[in-house]
Amino acid sequence: MSNDAWTTENFTSERAAEPVGAFPHAKRVGPLLFCSGIGPRERGARTIPGVTLDDSGAIVDYDIAEQCHSVFRNVRWLLEDAGSSWDRIVDVQVFLTNMKDDFATFNRLYAEAFRDNQPTRTTVEVNCLPTPIAIELKVIATIG
Repeated sequence: MSNDAWTTENFTSERAAEPVGAFPHAKRVGPLLFCSGIGPRERGARTIPGVTLDDSGAIVDYDIAEQCHSVFRNVRWLLEDAGSSWDRIVDVQVFLTNMKDDFATFNRLYAEAFRDNQPTRTTVEVNCLPTPIAIELKVIATIG
């Protein structure tokens, strides 16, 4: 394999929500695109789809289905902007903050979204995420 196959390149989407730290949306390494964790936030917005916050910023209520749709949209945009696509996803890591209440809804929506492409997947419950969200995806996709 030539050294060119392992050239790295960072990508930042102009459509997906901004990263919440000092990292790119994704990094290409050879034929693979490694995406940073992507949540349901919207680019340039203070509100988060499917999340109701109180005055102190604590979560009062949330709609996991709305958050799932927003996360999937952000992932699609990132992949497209980086030169890949939804059907080129090969691995998904899912982080949920409430597995007991949210897994069934998430799993149903995931099955619909990945009906034609079935990447490998790991789903774990986490104590919290960096912003007041209930779900985050980290994906690996192929890129041409």
